[in-house]
This record gives sequence, structure tokens and C-alpha cells, in this order.
Amino acid sequence: MKICMIGSGYVGLVSGACFAELGNNVICLDKNLNKISNLKNGVIPIYEPGLEELIQRNVKQKRLQFSTNISKSILKSDIIFICVGTPTKIKSNEADLKYIFQVVKDLKKNLNKYKIIVTKSTVPVTTGDKIQKLLTTKTNKKLFDVVSNPEFLREGEAIRDFMFPDRVVVGTNSKKANNVLKNLYSPIIKKKGRYFNTSRRAAEVIKYAANAFLATKITFINEIANLCEKLNVDVTDVSLGIGTDERIGARFLRAGPGYGGSCFPKDTRALISTSKKFKTNLSIVKSTINSNVNRYKYLLTKIKEILNNNLKSKKITFLGVTFKAGTDDMRDSASLKLIPYL
Repeated sequence: MKICMIGSGYVGLVSGACFAELGNNVICLDKNLNKISNLKNGVIPIYEPGLEELIQRNVKQKRLQFSTNISKSILKSDIIFICVGTPTKIKSNEADLKYIFQVVKDLKKNLNKYKIIVTKSTVPVTTGDKIQKLLTTKTNKKLFDVVSNPEFLREGEAIRDFMFPDRVVVGTNSKKANNVLKNLYSPIIKKKGRYFNTSRRAAEVIKYAANAFLATKITFINEIANLCEKLNVDVTDVSLGIGTDERIGARFLRAGPGYGGSCFPKDTRALISTSKKFKTNLSIVKSTINSNVNRYKYLLTKIKEILNNNLKSKKITFLGVTFKAGTDDMRDSASLKLIPYL
């Protein structure tokens, strides 16, 4: 299949390289001239284990290419994945969809034949409805389907997560679009993973709900860690003891400085913003956000206690400044939040 990934950041680049590895012809598109120039010269803008080799192999096989020409790339493609950023609006905590809607404007100008337009970017519920409405004219109603296909890639394990997913979620009511995407994903569904065809809105909610749940799990074990410290109990034993329960699971039960990165902080805030619009109270998610902030404050207090509240002339070493191991991503890193206060 001929695929265009609009946005060559973390999601677009990893997904594009993986789709190419499955035998598809992929164009990774970006408006950043330097990024595309570097990619053409073999310089990868992010660190992800195995990604450089994956890109090099598929470029050599002529299945993967990079471009800044949005019109040409769209016209040549059958499936267009929207993988642009959806940062948080500072004042409202909403997801900023300006990059999404800029892509929609470009798409509308270049619908020459039937295309499947897929949002991989994390977007609030009803975004797909808005894209559909913005794209639709009196003459092009049958030229496209809008689908939600959220990504569930973990930085540091993204290639494995793509190739061996727990599930593939495709949100569409179009049988035609669903059949095409099921065929696209068939090589990896056969290896491992379940294919879920849901409504578009359900797919949009699934992504936010999954991230909010994982963020809650992290803050839960951190609060238990606070209690364990008072009781002189090793929280690692507690994590193991509850994590081996298959109803709970061991992942995300490792006590630490709190969650960070490009997803959990942004997505929990955006979910709260969405709940306000629909007059629903997500009290657990609110508590998760507050607990995560309190975790940083708690750690600062503990550091000061250990140093007898005397930080002057003390040397403090942070072993790692990325938000987690196995990545070079420092967005919302706990270390970078603590350092200024010390």
C-alpha cells in the first residue's frame, strides 16, 4: 500500500519505518526542512533502539522516503496518517489541535481519489467528527473516510510495541476503510495482538483512558511507597506481591519520582478538559494529577531532610535526566523539575 505519514516526529517516524518494514511504500512528511534533510542524510532526530537500522534498511530497499512536499505526498498515497503534535494549551489545559486542522486544510486541497485519513495523533473525542465535517464538500463525500487509529508505543520499546502489539484499535463505521486497515495490519495481527474495530469516538476515548489509567497506577504505587517508608517496609516487595495478581499486573508498579514524558501529563490534563466540556467529573484522574505533583514536593522535602535543610555547597547528582530509561526524551522529566529547586 502507498502510505503517507504526516508528521515525522516520534509516532510518525517509528510507525512509518515499521509500515515500510511490512512491505508498504511509505513517505514520511514534515514541514521542518532541516529534519527532512537530516533524515535523507541518515541522521535520525530521535533515539529509539533499533530505529536507525530499521530506517536505513527500508530506505535502501526504496520502501521509505522523506519529503516536505505535502501536496505531492498526499496525491500519491492511499492511506494518510496524521501524526502531528497536540500540545497542551497553557491556560485551558486543552489539547491544541492547530496542527491537526492545518493538515486538514492541506488534505482538502488534494483529495483526487478515495483516501483513508487516519488520526494517530492523540486527539480529544469528537475530533474525528470535526475533521469529517471540515473535509466534506458537496462533491467529495465519497472520496475519503476518516478513521481513528491511536498508537500505544512506549518510548524505548516502540518498534517491538508496533510489531507485536497487545491490540490494534481502529475506529470507523466504514466497512471499506476497516477492511483496508485490517489488511494493512494483518502481518502483525497474525504474530500477536487483537484487532478491535470500534466507533471513531470510542477509539479516541480508548487512548486517553489507557494513559490516564497507567498514570493512576504509577501514582498509586508512589503513594503506597510513602506509606511503606513510614512503616519501614520495602515497597519493592509490596509491588511484587500485588503485581503478580493477574487482575493487577506488574507493569507500572515501580515506585519512583512520578510520571513524566510527552503523553501522561498532557493527556491526563486534556482528559479533564474534555470532561468539563461534557459536564462529567473525573475525580480519580484529578487526584492522579495532584498526587503526581505532590510526589515531586515530597521528594524535595526528603532531600532537604537528608541534608539537614542545608543545601549550601552540597553536590547532588541526578543519575538520568530523561523522563524514563531507554529514551533521549526529556519532556516533563522529573529530574528537570527537581533540579531548579535544588
